Amino acid sequence: MSDEHPSLADIFGVGVIDLIEPSFADLPDDRFSSLLLECHGDQGRLLVDEESDPLAVAVHYGDDRWVAGCYHLRRPKASIISFFEELGGDIYQEDRQIWEAAVREYYSLRIAARVTPALEDLNPARRAMVQSLLEETWGPGNGQTCLDFCCGSGLGSVVMRDLGYRVLACDIDLGLLSLGFSTGRLIPRETMCIDATLARHYIAPVGAGLGLMFGEINDFNAETWEVLTRELVLLTKRCLITVGKEEEAGRITAWAEQCDCGVEVSENTRDPIYDRWVCRITRENP
Repeated sequence: MSDEHPSLADIFGVGVIDLIEPSFADLPDDRFSSLLLECHGDQGRLLVDEESDPLAVAVHYGDDRWVAGCYHLRRPKASIISFFEELGGDIYQEDRQIWEAAVREYYSLRIAARVTPALEDLNPARRAMVQSLLEETWGPGNGQTCLDFCCGSGLGSVVMRDLGYRVLACDIDLGLLSLGFSTGRLIPRETMCIDATLARHYIAPVGAGLGLMFGEINDFNAETWEVLTRELVLLTKRCLITVGKEEEAGRITAWAEQCDCGVEVSENTRDPIYDRWVCRITRENP
């Protein structure tokens, strides 16, 4: 691992470190802090960010093995800080973005190692069609962060990366994520396995967002897609959502307008199936 993208172990300067939270989705849940308090360690390390806010607490428990609890998505209780102080450990500092990327990578690599990839779902021709659409709509990214929302196996991620965007991706489907990692479309340090209806618990607002092929949207699942649409538009200043049918674009438009967004809908003749209708959404008061 290069210095530019250090692992959790690199950041703490240790050989092996595991996180007490079973999955990335569990990071806001403080129930797992009790596992840290039960460790019979002989040394502790506290990691803080640039503002001296806690990011993690690690405990040494044998040989060169460590276990840590993550606190960048929740605040540590006083009992955790007291536990660290009783161990008489050291305080380390790291840039918050570097820590967050290392945590995403830790859980993503576990998915890549443990989950059988889904069958390939990408028509190779679609990549060029999506890239053409995004080049026409947004142009080069110049390092701006773009959220690939409900990313699947990572078509949006690889296209946005090619255009010069810094990518954050999320999805709940383990098989599709594993496929994305195996093909290289998804990069572990950029990717989160979460329920996207709760995205604001995990992701800070970013400049742009992409939702490729939302749907199929019907009366039975419309409530879920409404929540997903709201999460995406409220996390971004501008976003682009594609759907297969004009009536689906109408639903997206109505939900986005309820969030005080401006919406422009157009037909995309590049792709008659997946990305036929395009909703370009801008928040009026981000």
